[in-house]
Amino acid sequence: MNKVILVTGANRGIGEAIVKELAVSNPKDTILLGCRDLKMGSAIASDFTNIKAVHLDLGSMSILDKGLRKILIDYPHIDILVNNAGILYQDSAMSISDEKFNEVLQVNLLAAYKLIKVLAPSMIKNSFGKIINISSGWGQFEDGLTGPFSYSLTKASLNALTLTLSQELPECIEINSMCPGWVHTRMGGKQAPRTPEQGAATAIWLINRKETSSTGCFYRDEQKINW
Repeated sequence: MNKVILVTGANRGIGEAIVKELAVSNPKDTILLGCRDLKMGSAIASDFTNIKAVHLDLGSMSILDKGLRKILIDYPHIDILVNNAGILYQDSAMSISDEKFNEVLQVNLLAAYKLIKVLAPSMIKNSFGKIINISSGWGQFEDGLTGPFSYSLTKASLNALTLTLSQELPECIEINSMCPGWVHTRMGGKQAPRTPEQGAATAIWLINRKETSSTGCFYRDEQKINW
């Protein structure tokens, strides 16, 4: 069955690596490159016949709703959702402004939940769906949530959302979180040891694995890790 796969924040970094790899490994699937900058996304998509750039700005719920409605006109059923978009500020809990905190909360958590809530019903109707939430080791309770405050908090919440929804969604919907590791992107910085392609690898594996699959889990390097 040919699938429609939506990846958010896909005009650079890990998201770009995911859509490019899927375009090659899944040539019969339609890969929706969700991006805030449609010009940048379209430039990437122009090199591939099965990547379609779609405008999807997660920065506010009203703008997200508008973009999502337009996408669903052309693609009424999306089989796989990769919640990749994210932002990071270094501010501490006591120094971060309300504006910055609300921005991180919106992009890293609320928008991901909104997308799941809108897209899951059609997955349920078709008895198939996969949701991959790109989280972080900084969202692991086991590691002490040692990253920047708003980023760690929202990634831990994204993990909690993954686990909670896995208990509510039917078995035909597989939902998991993953940690891409420390990746050399604009967010990760130049010192990061992993390439975007290495960071994307587990997402590709979760999308393409055929065996009876687990749900409500946290992965890194194709292995389950603790929350």
